[in-house]
Amino acid sequence: MRVHVIGCSGSFAGPEGAASSYLLEHEDEAGRTWRVLMDLGSGAFGPLQSVIDPADLDAVIISHLHPDHYLDLTGLEVFWAYHSRTDLGQLSIHAPAPLPDRLSAVLSREGNVPDGVTCSPFEHHPLSDGHRFTIGSFSIETRAVLHPVEAYGFRITAGDAVLAYSGDTDACEALDDLARGADLFLCEAGYIEGRDDRFTGVHLTGRRAGEAAARAGVGHLALTHIPAWTDPAIPLAEAQEVHSGPITMVRPADILEVTV
Repeated sequence: MRVHVIGCSGSFAGPEGAASSYLLEHEDEAGRTWRVLMDLGSGAFGPLQSVIDPADLDAVIISHLHPDHYLDLTGLEVFWAYHSRTDLGQLSIHAPAPLPDRLSAVLSREGNVPDGVTCSPFEHHPLSDGHRFTIGSFSIETRAVLHPVEAYGFRITAGDAVLAYSGDTDACEALDDLARGADLFLCEAGYIEGRDDRFTGVHLTGRRAGEAAARAGVGHLALTHIPAWTDPAIPLAEAQEVHSGPITMVRPADILEVTV
């Protein structure tokens, strides 16, 4: 399994790249490459197109409905609805249930069908806690995590490799369950100790991400979702204080290999 980092800036697109978006790829036993897009935050649709043709996507999974994780679905919807190709069909979107109405509101229209087309370009599938589903060679489990809005983390298996993705969350039991034994733990660290102590139930610090990784016994911790005002070296150092395993700070355009 490969993870292409399309965007990893925390809370909003930053000067070095887009907000959260990750392209997952895996080849099945027949040699067919499956492509699932995990989140598509503000500013991410542009760089996505430098990695693949969006028409080659098999599905999209959205962790929660904050703009830095879903807003560029508006661009993907326009792409899918009005593309010169007429054989695209509907694209499966797995996301919190309010997404169709949210997109309609952002795009200032009534209903879920864009002007001039006969049906919605997206086929919506609402998420729930403990939901399990498959997309090609990917098996996906969702868990509700700790954030001010309905939010999910994902545990994704392809072949023997396991990726855990925190989405946006503070420390919680569900996060530990998702990460347990994962080969790669892609985990947000949007806050730092001390400076952000006044906020609870929103984001992890580097330290709390490292503690979760240590409890879960992950193979590799990859920190993400660092806002532009934070020096990435700070959450990285926090995590290294409490977790002895491999830790990296992801950057735009990184390609992470998920291996057993």
